[in-house]
Amino acid sequence: MAHPTNILSGKQIVLGVCGSIAAYKVAQLARDLTLAGAQVDVILTAAAARFVGPATFQALTGRPVLDDLWELPEDGVVGHITLGSQADALLIAPATAHTIARIAAGFSDDLLTTTLLATRAPVLLAPAMNPLMYEHPATQANLALLRTRGYHLLEPGVGRMAEHVSGKGRLPEPATIEGELRALLGRTTGPLRGRRLVVTAGPTREPIDPVRYVGNRSSGQMGYAIAAQARDLGAAVTLISGPTALTPPAAVDLIAVETALQMQEAVEHASVGADMLIMNAAVADFRPATAAEQKLKKTPTTHGMTLEMVTNPDIIAGLAHRHDLFKVGFAAETDDLLANAQSKLLRKGLDMIVANDAVTSISQPAITLTIIDREGVVTLDRHPKTEAAAILMAAIVERFQRRLAQQGQ
Repeated sequence: MAHPTNILSGKQIVLGVCGSIAAYKVAQLARDLTLAGAQVDVILTAAAARFVGPATFQALTGRPVLDDLWELPEDGVVGHITLGSQADALLIAPATAHTIARIAAGFSDDLLTTTLLATRAPVLLAPAMNPLMYEHPATQANLALLRTRGYHLLEPGVGRMAEHVSGKGRLPEPATIEGELRALLGRTTGPLRGRRLVVTAGPTREPIDPVRYVGNRSSGQMGYAIAAQARDLGAAVTLISGPTALTPPAAVDLIAVETALQMQEAVEHASVGADMLIMNAAVADFRPATAAEQKLKKTPTTHGMTLEMVTNPDIIAGLAHRHDLFKVGFAAETDDLLANAQSKLLRKGLDMIVANDAVTSISQPAITLTIIDREGVVTLDRHPKTEAAAILMAAIVERFQRRLAQQGQ
């Protein structure tokens, strides 16, 4: 089985930090990228050093902080050329209006701007500034120009600013920036770059009345972790999710649904032109035949209630005719796990099915998976769901590429 890929492991990331109060958030980002296995070289502008000192970033990255265009590194190589040519990606956060304007004008009068001109690596900018400055025509024109040059730009957040005003201009949270960087690296070098994936996650809720529903205990953790891993591998990911308390992965398109019928419609629409469907959602097998328009009330004479249930469609089985679509199903079982999963693999026309024990996995942070296809059965050790998703996606990619090779693609 193929080994899972950590898209940040061993990557050389140049992190440019500019003069904004939002620079304090980037310290957490530098730490997170380093802990994920990246080598992070921080370029601190003179203005940024007024907000966060170099000692902070040096302690978090274990690397010397760079801030002087004229200071040669120990090996005597010209610093900005070395940084730019060896980097796997450049990230500018926060990117201020001043720095954006200088980049757009092609300035090369400090270490950050010269490094940007000397690189051919992908560049991601995370703007952060006062809302009036962000909305100014000059800033918007500069951003538009950078897009035409191939720069990748994050949309600022909307909310309260340091100046006690609200609007669009907040630096996105570190987790969002990291997710966008992972997606950018995946689209550059990942094995699924250029591919479109649909992932489903979470439970469905089938309404009994306006306040009650029939549902299940699925937390959505596994499906969300799969979507994040697929993004890291370079795929354009659509995540179709039932109701959960989770924050969707950055750089993933989310479609929120509630019922099985809504999920079926979303999956059928999103799967048009997709390369792969990973059906992890715990879709309710049955739904009430009718949902009451008003809340059902008990009375002193009420002794119980009988619900008439009808069968929900089998969403992935309904796509059995899509031989161009690599289909991965999930089977959460409480008994005869292997036999039930193998039956579903054949009956639903799947390329692979992933079985797990429902009692020990649903709403739990860790999971044991059994991967089944027509070539055999592999049971994985119990792992936290984020790690299990990475191992599973490595196995899926291996089998997907094998099928493409067999088809001569």
